[in-house]
This record gives sequence, structure tokens and C-alpha cells, in this order.
Amino acid sequence: MEPGLRKSRRDFLNYLLGFGFIGWLISVLYPVIKYIIPPKLPEAKIKSVKLGKVDDFKPGTGTIFKFGNKPGLLLRLENGEFRAFSAVCTHLDCTVQYREDMKAIWCACHNGKYDLNGRNISGPPPRPLEQFRVIIRGDEIYVTKEA
Repeated sequence: MEPGLRKSRRDFLNYLLGFGFIGWLISVLYPVIKYIIPPKLPEAKIKSVKLGKVDDFKPGTGTIFKFGNKPGLLLRLENGEFRAFSAVCTHLDCTVQYREDMKAIWCACHNGKYDLNGRNISGPPPRPLEQFRVIIRGDEIYVTKEA
């Protein structure tokens, strides 16, 4: 056999094994990377949500509800007035809740606090909560997102 022919066969086998290894490496790493980096989910295009009847909510309470694919927070103040906010903390996207004992909206992740107007008053949250509009038709409560 010619020495040049033997070398080209050896090179061919080296390339074949090298590309096979690269293909195997990609087939292993691709699913791992796709698992680590989750896909972006489109936000639901919901503009309004019906939450129930006025009498279902006692004064001085807060209720978390689903607004699209994110949580919302409906407050009924002591005077009977309703307010609604996004229940997503502006610091690290934790879910906030109404604390009756503090008369404030509280984020458990880093002890962030918002007043009953959604303004950040202590802790790390950098911005106020997004406010929603509350509409009362008859005795039904609707929450809408301002566009």
C-alpha cells in the first residue's frame, strides 16, 4: 500500500471520530442547556377579570387573584374602597401580600413594604407596584389593566 493512501485513510477515520464525538457532545449539551434556560412564555393578553361580588370581600382585607399569568392583589380598605395592584414585587418578582397587622402590602422575600397606594415605603423595592383599575358594576367587581 502506498504511504500517502494510508495517511489519508487515517485522516478520514480521525475526522469521522472527531465529528462523531462533536455530534455526541452537542446531543448531550443541547437538552441540558434548554433545561437550564427556560423558554420565554408570552404574557396572556387579558384586559379584565371578574373577581366576585362586593359582599365577598370584608373591609380591611386583601385577596390575591390571578390576572393572566401573574398574580394580582385586591384590597378592600376599612372605608369600603377597593384598590387593585400587581402582586409582583418590583425588587425580585416575589409575590406580595396584604398584612392586616401592618396595614401595608408586604413582600416576604426581603421584607419590602408598600403603602395602601402601592408606593414602596421600606426595604429594597425600587418602584411602586403596578396599579390596576377597579370597576364595580352593580354588585360585581371587575379589575382591568390600564392600556
